Amino acid sequence: MQTYGVARHYLDHASTSPARPEVVAAMLPWLAPGGAADPGRVHTEGHSARAAIEAAREQVAALVGARSREVVFTSGATEAIVAAAWGAAERGGHQVVTAVEHSAVREAAARAGSVTVVGVDRLGRVDPDEAAAAVRPGETAAVHVQWGNHEVGTVQPVAAVVAACKERAPDVLVHIDAAAAVGHVPVSFAGVGADLLSVAAHKFGGPPGVGALLVRRGLRLRPLLVGGDQERARRAGTENVAAIVGFGAAAAQGLDEGAPRRLTGAALAAAVALEGVVAYGDTADRLPHIVCLGVAGVEAEAVVLGLDQAGVAVHSGSACSSESLEPSPVLEAMGVDAQRSLRVSVGWSTVEADIEAFNRALPAVVGRLRALA
Repeated sequence: MQTYGVARHYLDHASTSPARPEVVAAMLPWLAPGGAADPGRVHTEGHSARAAIEAAREQVAALVGARSREVVFTSGATEAIVAAAWGAAERGGHQVVTAVEHSAVREAAARAGSVTVVGVDRLGRVDPDEAAAAVRPGETAAVHVQWGNHEVGTVQPVAAVVAACKERAPDVLVHIDAAAAVGHVPVSFAGVGADLLSVAAHKFGGPPGVGALLVRRGLRLRPLLVGGDQERARRAGTENVAAIVGFGAAAAQGLDEGAPRRLTGAALAAAVALEGVVAYGDTADRLPHIVCLGVAGVEAEAVVLGLDQAGVAVHSGSACSSESLEPSPVLEAMGVDAQRSLRVSVGWSTVEADIEAFNRALPAVVGRLRALA
C-alpha cells in the first residue's frame, strides 16, 4: 500500500487487523442483492441465513475450544464484556478486576457495582492467590481476567486464576477477556474452566462489528439486549449474517504458527539495541503478535507521528486511552513509564519488509527527536 508516494507498513494489528481475503469472499454473497434475509423466518432465504449462522457458530466454537451452543454472537468484544458484567451483577454487588484489564472491562464492572482492583507485577501479571483473596464469598458476582494483555502482550495464568477463585467461592463467575488472544494463541474455553469468555473478530482478520460472548453450558445469564428471542433469547436483535459468516471464516483459518513471534522478535531485538529503549511486559511468555517498548527521552506521540511519516503505522498506549492523551493505565499499574510507550503488533498480512521498515525508521526518528530535545 502507498499513500502520497510513501510505502505503508501496517504494524497496528492489535488495534484492528485488516479483513482476510477469505473473510471478504465469504461475506460478499450475503451483502449482494438477494443475499440478505432474516434468519428467524421460515422461508427458504431465512433457512439459508440460519444455516450460514450456525455453520459460523461451529467454526468459532472450534477455534476457542467450546460447544457451539455456548457461542452467543454480539456486536463485538465490548458488548460481550458489558453483557458479562451486567449479567453477573444480578448475582451480587461486587466484582473483581485486575489492574491491567481493558477499559471496557474496568468501566463495565464499575457501573455494575463495587469493584476491587487486583494489582500486577512489573511484567503485568496477576498473582492467582491475590485475585482469589479479593473474592468475597456470597457477595462477589464475578472476577474478570485477561487471557493476554492487549498492550504489553503478557499472558495471564488464567487457569490458575479460575481454579483459585472457584476454590474460594464455587459460585463466583469468572469472565475471561480473550479479545487480544483469540486467533493468536491456543484458547480452550472448556479447558480453562471459566464461565464466560469474550472475543472480537476484527482482532485476527475478521470483520469489525461482530464478536461473541461464550456462556458456559447450563449458566443462565440475564441478557443485556432484550426485545427478541434471537441467539436463544440471550441477545436480542436481528443477526448480522454477513459479519457472522466473516467471523466464522476468520476462525476457520486457525492460528498463524511461528511467523508472528519471529517478526515481533526481530523488531524487539533491533529496538532494544538502541540506547534508552527497553521492553515492557514478559518478552517470553507473551502474545506472539505484540511487543511493547519504552523509549526514553522523547514523547510517544512524536515517535508515532515520526514513524507514520516514514510509512510505518504503530500505536502508543492502549487502544481506548490514547484518544484522551492520558498515561496508559496498564503501564501505570505495572509501575513503569506510562508516558512513553510504543506498541508494535503484527498479523496475518505482515511480511518481513514491514519489520525491516520499522527497524530502519525507529533509530532515525528517535535520534532526530532527541536532537531537537
